[in-house]
Amino acid sequence: MKHIFAIIKKELKDYFNSPLAYVFISIFLVVSNWLFFRSFFIQAQASMRPYFSLLPWLFLFLIPAVTMRLWAEEKKLNTAEVLFTWSIKDPEAILGKFFASLIFIALTLILSLSVPLSISFIGGLDWGIVIASYLGALLLAAAFLAIGLFISSLTDNQIIAFILAVALAFAIFMVGEDFVLYALPNYLVNLAQYLGLGAHFASINRGVLDSRDIIYYLSIIFIFLYLNTRQIASRKWK
Repeated sequence: MKHIFAIIKKELKDYFNSPLAYVFISIFLVVSNWLFFRSFFIQAQASMRPYFSLLPWLFLFLIPAVTMRLWAEEKKLNTAEVLFTWSIKDPEAILGKFFASLIFIALTLILSLSVPLSISFIGGLDWGIVIASYLGALLLAAAFLAIGLFISSLTDNQIIAFILAVALAFAIFMVGEDFVLYALPNYLVNLAQYLGLGAHFASINRGVLDSRDIIYYLSIIFIFLYLNTRQIASRKWK
């Protein structure tokens, strides 16, 4: 565990010692607040649902920007092998990077609490739905992080890692959307709907914390972290 905590500390320090953290947080807060409040007063409803509906699309582009450097930079600078000479096991390194990124995203979401707090002064806000939606947003972010972390281990080019992570996350997110389901044979509809990241997030966004949605996200996270472990173990960049 001490190795995991050491890597978490190192990665968080790297985030906040570079402009990346501040640029990410600023873009996320400014864009999400602007897109939400530009229609909030027109709708005249004290609801956070439109805000959380925006988050997957922001995460889709911003989270790969966070993960693209995690392994690609290590490989490009040839520091990955140095990392593993410190008696650090592959899963410890991967979990350290994953949890550091997740903590960073969680801190960003905490800063966005100014939105529901502002709305609560204007009208009655169902905090049960808000809390459930924040949990769903964190699970969705964790899934995107696991995907991006795996993609970053495949290349030493951060731009390629970013593009591939966006493409794969978009594909998994959209596979359960209605316009995709309409084009599929009936026997594939239920499977595709279950596999889609977006369908599960929409369920949680309604304030329903279904164990099936939580298990789904945890499964996606586990699968891509496992794939990341296999890729790192292969040491293909050697």
